Amino acid sequence: MVRTESTMLPIGTPAPDFSLTDTDGRPVSLYRDLAGGEGVLIAFICNHCPFVKHLRDHLAHFGRECQDRGIAVAAISANSPETHPQDAPERMVEEKEAAGYTFPYLFDADQAVAKAYRAACTPDFYLFDAELRLFYRGRFDDSTPKNDRPITGADLRSAVEALLAGQAPPEPQYPSLGCNIKWREGAEPDYFTAAGG
Repeated sequence: MVRTESTMLPIGTPAPDFSLTDTDGRPVSLYRDLAGGEGVLIAFICNHCPFVKHLRDHLAHFGRECQDRGIAVAAISANSPETHPQDAPERMVEEKEAAGYTFPYLFDADQAVAKAYRAACTPDFYLFDAELRLFYRGRFDDSTPKNDRPITGADLRSAVEALLAGQAPPEPQYPSLGCNIKWREGAEPDYFTAAGG
């Protein structure tokens, strides 16, 4: 496991479109299926990462809250199943059910979407406004598996509240910290920052 920070894509960046397959085999497109509400939350996650497992139940609950308030939610796994078979699409089916995710859990098979978003770690969160401009990126909160801080979702939650209230993006915004995305051999991008062993 390499502890990796998110790249902090510039605020205001337009959301790159995508069409990926959900665990039920249904294609989900950002602009066709997710846009049109108050905003869109994209979370890069995976099945095995201890940072994701740490907040999994809270993410499932928070995702339902967002959906109830008009913010579409989708999670994306871009990990290579060749090196990490526990993150393969068939295992994602099991994980979505076990976690209670009510939002699409999509597989980025060629990792092109992760690269378009400059995603670097799991979890990595991107909140876009109704015009699909980046409003928030970074961490769920300051809790990690080993620091004993409570999981509150405070950072992401405050961003959602600001978005829905028509306020400016919150500052400061802090990068997420998690496991590096498991890139296919020879496909690792040069943009992510490793934060140590």
